[in-house]
Amino acid sequence: MPVAKLKEYLDQNHVRYVVIIHSRAYTAQEVAASAHIPGKELAKTVVVKIGGKMAMVVLPGSRQVDFKRLREEAGTDHAELASESEFRDLFPDCELGAMPPFGNLYGMDVYVAESLAQDEEIAFNAGTHTELVKLAYKDFERLVKPKMLKN
Repeated sequence: MPVAKLKEYLDQNHVRYVVIIHSRAYTAQEVAASAHIPGKELAKTVVVKIGGKMAMVVLPGSRQVDFKRLREEAGTDHAELASESEFRDLFPDCELGAMPPFGNLYGMDVYVAESLAQDEEIAFNAGTHTELVKLAYKDFERLVKPKMLKN
């Protein structure tokens, strides 16, 4: 979902947002530094398998997925990191690893770290390694309807 497609979706849903262009960066910390955003304010999207089904976990760029907590919240015994080869074809319109946290558009459940819900805004990759979108967290929550992962 390159930024144009994401913008169209946000516009259709009457969401105010800002697109931030930055130099090419791949890790959440590199993106945060390049875009001049604190790492804890940048949301990263991690693709996981929960009970064999693909899902997204959205958390601050400075944190890692707590799989024990994810299994508890999902009510399953099995949750693991998905490999890039397992999810690359799910996001044909995105650069690998730069998918936005809109799992609802891809038929995926989305789990979000509670700490992100406490921020007024959320910033995330917009489908490329050079663009971020920043919008109100309440709008993200309204559109995606994520499940909350307690801190």
